[in-house]
Amino acid sequence: MAKFTTWDGLELNYTVWPGEGVPVVLQHGIVADTNANWMSVGVVAALREAGHHVISLDARGHGRSEKPHDPVRYSWHAMAGDVRALFDELELDQVRLVGYSMGGIIALMVAGADKRVERLAVGGIGSGVVDCGGIDWRVIEADDIVTVMRGDGSGAAPQAAMFRFLADAVGADREAIANVAAGLNEAPIETLTGITIPAIVLAGDADPFAAEPERLAAALPDARAVVVPGDHLTSIADPAFSAALVDFLR
Repeated sequence: MAKFTTWDGLELNYTVWPGEGVPVVLQHGIVADTNANWMSVGVVAALREAGHHVISLDARGHGRSEKPHDPVRYSWHAMAGDVRALFDELELDQVRLVGYSMGGIIALMVAGADKRVERLAVGGIGSGVVDCGGIDWRVIEADDIVTVMRGDGSGAAPQAAMFRFLADAVGADREAIANVAAGLNEAPIETLTGITIPAIVLAGDADPFAAEPERLAAALPDARAVVVPGDHLTSIADPAFSAALVDFLR
């Protein structure tokens, strides 16, 4: 693990596993972190077994990165800027970028703006990107996440309760996560036509946040969708997820 100071002065944590070839950079979803989203479910192990050089960033407000309790410090563009700042910090000329859920939206934003990304994999998102310009807020409202993080979790909508369960399981700073959610209540994706690199959309067959992944893949000029078993929390742990990712990055 290592730390660097990003573009607006926050200290962010990242982890590197040395390997061969173009680095694979991982960006996790909301509430999660490097361990919860990538290590504990076997994704990092699968990438390392395939020989990849792997780098994972803990987003601001998450994991071992700095966690200000101020929604002004959180936005989609701020988090996309953090990923690009990590590229700069590590002097990466080419990367293969992988993002899940919140991290998938961030990865799409970075891939659309940064020519250093040569291959893109996103998971946990689907037609919400096409129809809503980002996270599918038809499934859950940002305010629901804010509320469930600040209360005792009782009476929460099922989708919001899932994020509270995850926050408690990983020991997340719930007030920081509430501010993250408040800062992400916008639609950052206006178009996907500029992402011409090879891409893959990975989605669980029971994941409401990743409904109709084929529509997202169709909106990208060079992409395909792969559906694996599981919901938003479990699909990434299914061996089929890692197998499809490794096959795509080969």
